[in-house]
Amino acid sequence: MLKSTLTPIFSNVPAKPNYPKLKLLSRAISSTLSSTPPTARQNASPNIFTTPLLPPTSAYIHLPFCRKRCHYCDFPIVALGSSSTQTTEDDPRILNYIQLVYREINATQVSFKSHPPLETVFFGGGTPSLVPPRLVSSILDLLRAKFGVSWDAEISMEMDPGTFDAKKMEELMELGVNRVSLGVQAFQEELLKACGRAHGVKQVYEAIEIVNSCGVDNWSMDLISSLPHQTPQMWEESLRLTVEAQPKHVSVYDLQVEQGTKFGTLYTPGEFPLPSDVLSADFYRIASRMLSDAGYEHYEISSYCQDGFKCKHNSTYWKNKPFYGFGLGSASYVCGMRFSRPKKMRGYIDFVQNLEDGTVDYRGNTDIDTTDLASDIVMLSFRTARGLDLKSFQEAFGSSMLHSLCEAYKPYVESGHVLCFNEQRRVVTADEYNALLLNEADIGRGLANMRLSDPDGFLLSNELISVAFGVIAP
Repeated sequence: MLKSTLTPIFSNVPAKPNYPKLKLLSRAISSTLSSTPPTARQNASPNIFTTPLLPPTSAYIHLPFCRKRCHYCDFPIVALGSSSTQTTEDDPRILNYIQLVYREINATQVSFKSHPPLETVFFGGGTPSLVPPRLVSSILDLLRAKFGVSWDAEISMEMDPGTFDAKKMEELMELGVNRVSLGVQAFQEELLKACGRAHGVKQVYEAIEIVNSCGVDNWSMDLISSLPHQTPQMWEESLRLTVEAQPKHVSVYDLQVEQGTKFGTLYTPGEFPLPSDVLSADFYRIASRMLSDAGYEHYEISSYCQDGFKCKHNSTYWKNKPFYGFGLGSASYVCGMRFSRPKKMRGYIDFVQNLEDGTVDYRGNTDIDTTDLASDIVMLSFRTARGLDLKSFQEAFGSSMLHSLCEAYKPYVESGHVLCFNEQRRVVTADEYNALLLNEADIGRGLANMRLSDPDGFLLSNELISVAFGVIAP
């Protein structure tokens, strides 16, 4: 499926000392987040600071199996082979891995006095739809026994065209899977082949038909822009056909060429046959316009949805809420600490054994580093259409920090890349904004939210996040 090599940001991730690089994991996201353990906590609002310390109500399960590795993918996967006659029902590689994940979940220490049930579960990969439903069921059963799963939980699964039929889809729905993320990527045969995808356009339409005929109401489609030899006309066609398919959610990712991948060997970013940065930005603008015109809300940098169909699991990440991660290379955010599992199978096997032996403890502590938390909040908030809650930020980090942040964004408010809103959700003009900056106390009273404009502000998101890092951790 779509991996961390894909992100809708058109520059390098902003630099910040000792801060983890955020990479997008297809629909699930940030399985590669890592950070140093938290250090000291300073006086601040209990709201923002206690949120990371609450029990997680989301779990990500990494199922790494694919038919083959796509040319853009640098994610931890296990390639099973692309034969159309091959069955995965009794593949020992899958059976053994599921047992490992089962052991990891079982050995996870829960240090909370009370633990609310999970509200979201996300099976990402890899191509989770290659895993037999009975093995998915065993993981869900263990999650229910270990943490509890809410009766109305969002249970998502990434699925690739050509890896499931109606029978498998119905079996997964009976287990509780109620949201499907379909990895289409493109509607042009030549682009799919150039990416090394295991499916073709015929399988795309078959998958859409299966999802609809089985009554999956909540489903998402993934697309990739800035592929080799991709033209604006191809991109518009893929977007048009996506709208015609009527998914409730659409994720749009811009290709990032990563070292160690086949594309990393073949291509240099910005050079033919890859689109230029200018054309990549145009692709992003085209997606924003076409999907918005079709009634999709652009609620996050790479995410669009019809009313009421935001991805609840991914919203966990944007709100900086804690979550469990299980499986090869996955990440957790528990008790204010982020950490990732090994990306190699041998290392993951050792990790699970050490967890069972009690020599691994990642439950963190109650101390949260103020600088890291402020950076987290700004970075994640600026990925969303709602943006940064300035009043909460001021309560947590002080009027002086907020004033410095607003001063730094003054030129971007004037250029229209950053938008500010008052309590009535009215856009504050640049003149009004500049007047508020004259008195530090006026900012908290006059401003409620700050967000990046769509699409041009989102296109500069890394630069604008770097501005915040320069204020928070100069």
